[in-house]
Amino acid sequence: MISAKYLEMHTPSYLFDINEFHEQIGKVRQAWGEIGLCYSVKANPFLVGKTPEILDYLEVCSPGELEICAKRGVDPSKIIFSGVNKTKESVQRAVDLSVGILTAESLLHARLIQEAASSKGVHAKVLLRLSAGSQFGMSEENLTGIITDWKNQKAYANLDIIGIHFFSGTQKKKVADIEKELGSLSAFLENLRDRYGFDVQQVEYGTGLGVEYFLPSKEKNGPSPKEKDELLLEEVSPILKAFAKEWPLTVEMGRFFAASCGSYVTEVVDCKTVHDINYVICDGGINQVKYQGQAMGMQQPVIHAVKADIADDRAEKSAYTICGSLCTTSDILARGVQLPTLHIGDKLVFEKTGAYSVTEGLALFLSRELPAVYLQEGDRLTLVRDVMQIFTLNS
Repeated sequence: MISAKYLEMHTPSYLFDINEFHEQIGKVRQAWGEIGLCYSVKANPFLVGKTPEILDYLEVCSPGELEICAKRGVDPSKIIFSGVNKTKESVQRAVDLSVGILTAESLLHARLIQEAASSKGVHAKVLLRLSAGSQFGMSEENLTGIITDWKNQKAYANLDIIGIHFFSGTQKKKVADIEKELGSLSAFLENLRDRYGFDVQQVEYGTGLGVEYFLPSKEKNGPSPKEKDELLLEEVSPILKAFAKEWPLTVEMGRFFAASCGSYVTEVVDCKTVHDINYVICDGGINQVKYQGQAMGMQQPVIHAVKADIADDRAEKSAYTICGSLCTTSDILARGVQLPTLHIGDKLVFEKTGAYSVTEGLALFLSRELPAVYLQEGDRLTLVRDVMQIFTLNS
């Protein structure tokens, strides 16, 4: 995308490149072969309706995400309805929409799904979620109890229990941890088969494969964030393929699919030097840019400047501390960033903001407006949400 296009955009704003999103998913498909792929909608709901056919499922974790999928015309058979807080109404809505799979995270969930399916006279495909030691999922005792009752036809007559859902966390960058986790999961599945006579038809595994956001330190001078992502994908591939030879595997991810397709664009509104530090104030801030692991701007993501005066783009570089518009000393996006001499009206573009920034920021703090959202497909730029004033929500 040429620099002039950034200058035309409202700020602050997010830009999501659909082609990059598809290419990233394509890289994973090429690396993992026939392993099922599931996109976690919570990473970026604005990409719903733009997902490629090579994705097998979309995971939704709330009634709101379910309605987004319905509004965008997502094939219900490709939806996995998940989430820790399922109500009678939300489960009934999912069943009424004929979603492909529902997850049960507790005995309550299993009962709610049974009641909803029974009332409609249908069978619901269900994955039982095994806890990894957190509030997500259920204990082995409860999970095997449901399977036993179901197999003995004591309960859950309208459920088709097809497998297990397991998710233990996000941002996993240690291949050894994933290998150990899959080993434990395989042992559990073998126990289900040998002791309870239950052979899984599907294992949904949320690796939360890690994304590298930050440039290497000057001292280390290591690989780029993109190179680190590609190396992790390469290293984890044989481990997942080996597991998939034994068990029917679907891998659920959001961050690794979506992060690289996003840019956050913010405008320089003030420049000043205080105690020999060059400060830049932007119209965005930490309420809108979220990099997992970032604190007080101590690590540097990939940032580039777009000069209002294009001819000044090669100006001598200086070190800047980039700050947002919030009334807190913690609103620092990055420190000591080497950029061409900045002036009011220049734009700063933060890369790898395609996952979570658009939904996880402190959106209501100081009643600042919500950023605009653009989608880019080839050379075409489409405004899909304009800047929104939200002060009425705080009054």
